Amino acid sequence: MPLSPTVKTITRSDCELVVRVKSDADGAAVVARMKLMPTDDKLFGKGLIREDGRKIQDMYLFEVKKPQESKAAWDYYKLRATIPAAEAFRPIDQSECSLVKT
Repeated sequence: MPLSPTVKTITRSDCELVVRVKSDADGAAVVARMKLMPTDDKLFGKGLIREDGRKIQDMYLFEVKKPQESKAAWDYYKLRATIPAAEAFRPIDQSECSLVKT
């Protein structure tokens, strides 16, 4: 079974992190480094991982096309809006996550 683009991106990012930290034994160091690095994958685009562990990226609102609007196979969706990451997710200062330092 082929891997999804997201799984490939996560695996590649994890490998890069372990190389940068120089150890896979120190999970806390790997996670700390992960939160410093921006993310970029084919499915979700550019983003980041906040202190509370939430992945932040722009979000998209799609509409399903009417059959007569589709021009080719897999042409099912019409992009209606892009919601900037800052508006799409709860601000970190409103987070209830215990990982966020107050």
